[in-house]
Amino acid sequence: MLKRNIFIVCILAMVLGGCSSKTSDERIDMGKGVGGDTLSDNIVTRPFAAVISALLGQGVDITEVIEARTPEGYLDVQMKGYNKAHVTKRFDYRVEWLDSNGMVIPTKTSVWIPVSAMRKSEVTFRFIAPRKEAVDFRMITRNNKITK
Repeated sequence: MLKRNIFIVCILAMVLGGCSSKTSDERIDMGKGVGGDTLSDNIVTRPFAAVISALLGQGVDITEVIEARTPEGYLDVQMKGYNKAHVTKRFDYRVEWLDSNGMVIPTKTSVWIPVSAMRKSEVTFRFIAPRKEAVDFRMITRNNKITK
């Protein structure tokens, strides 16, 4: 009995120790309840991935950010992500555009936009800066359960 309890505590420590993940791009802030962890990739927890995913809230990880300029000179950004959860993730995102000094460019297009990422699937975001002065961006997400 004691050995079994120690084993369970060790497994939980390994699982919880590997749960946090950070997107590789600092401009993207995956809010609480949106961002993901790596439980379904763990060989020990893979058989229980659906249950653990629901309990610990696996979510969306941004895997690629591509930037370009339109022929007119506007910053064009495409992001690809993957929803590692076993459920559809519904959340909101907002993009803030930054000038060459890192200051936020005031714009009416910086509003919360709802999105759904289907379970175990890719999701793509694409947005174009509203002004040519934009040289960088910041994307913020939030769990849309909070907003309702």
